[in-house]
Amino acid sequence: MSALARTDSGFDVTAIRAQFPILSREVHGKPLVYLDSAASAQKPQAVIDALGDVWRGSYANVHRGLHTLANETTEAFEATRGKLAAFLGAARTEDIVLTRGATEAINLVAAGIGHSLKEGDEIILSQMEHHSNIVPWHFLRERKGVVIRWVPVTDEGALDTVAYEAIFTSRTKMVALSHMSNVLGTKNDAKALTEIAHRHGVPILFDGSQAAVHGPVDVSAIGCDFYVITGHKLYGPNATGALYAKGDWLDRLPAFMGGGEMIAEVSEEGVVYAAPPHKFEAGTPAIADVIALGAALDWMHAHVTPEALAHEHALAEAATAGLKAMDGIRILGEAPGKGPMVSFVVENAHAHDIAQLMDRYGVAVRAGHHCAHPLMKRFGVTASVRASFAVYNTPEEVDAFLDALRRAREFLI
Repeated sequence: MSALARTDSGFDVTAIRAQFPILSREVHGKPLVYLDSAASAQKPQAVIDALGDVWRGSYANVHRGLHTLANETTEAFEATRGKLAAFLGAARTEDIVLTRGATEAINLVAAGIGHSLKEGDEIILSQMEHHSNIVPWHFLRERKGVVIRWVPVTDEGALDTVAYEAIFTSRTKMVALSHMSNVLGTKNDAKALTEIAHRHGVPILFDGSQAAVHGPVDVSAIGCDFYVITGHKLYGPNATGALYAKGDWLDRLPAFMGGGEMIAEVSEEGVVYAAPPHKFEAGTPAIADVIALGAALDWMHAHVTPEALAHEHALAEAATAGLKAMDGIRILGEAPGKGPMVSFVVENAHAHDIAQLMDRYGVAVRAGHHCAHPLMKRFGVTASVRASFAVYNTPEEVDAFLDALRRAREFLI
């Protein structure tokens, strides 16, 4: 009997799985059980086809071209910007900068904000941040003498909101927080955190890399100044993503990189920059990949329904219940309303050994520090195992995950 009770939710996971070619393969003679979607989601056939269609039938460089292929490609490329605006609830398409992922988007904001910062100015981060939302701010600490203030995480894995509100000072110039932790699954109350920051007159950025794939995001309702996402976690291609910037922020921030695309005029005497968002999109972009990201957003709109999201969470809850039934397992993070992932430590066994042994049974999980060293330190561990769930996972895969873990433990302990 599965760890997950079978219920008729109206969600057909079999039909979903049939759209992902890779899920039919075997690993070490076992059916692939892919539980690493928090690192990168697998791609449906619609996205694979969209990528190939561009290369086969309608590829050219975007913008400025006057021939048919250039016009077709530019229209499809810019259509993705519109889909991203709708996906995020942005008021205007012009508020969306196309980036090569969340990492580039955060670096863009950090570099731009950094121009106006002085030694002793403060930036607020939290202990649950991914390195992508830590290192760019450390650049400012190293180069400008900025001070990073850290919001603690509770034993339950929640952001300490009392400490967050108390950490603001007259020197606070920026807040950058994860909307959903990539280790704990904790989903922070972005709207409430934004309201607190704005009461202190401080702009706020959210890293939405994990949150955006597991539920609707409405940046207009949140009210945040910046929101970043990455395409490869949204069932789309690598090297794609977006920055949302509210209001006139894109006018106020300086250009990030220089080159073609981001200029209106260049002379020996100076440069006139293109209007935002193109001001921040230097060089030839990942054209086919951006168009395929649009296909991924279309796919999500059709298939990532409330029933699908409930399915994901039911799987994670079943996996968590199965882990709790085992001795010697420590789960990291059990905040209410967390996303569909679970990270854990096995007593007397290293996470890397556990993951390698589970792979022998076809079960793919992530092991390591998950690009979250401060969080690992907070919980007193050097690494953990993470199982993350997507719409294509099944109750049977939860059973396979738990069985593979039992076998790995028996081998090691």
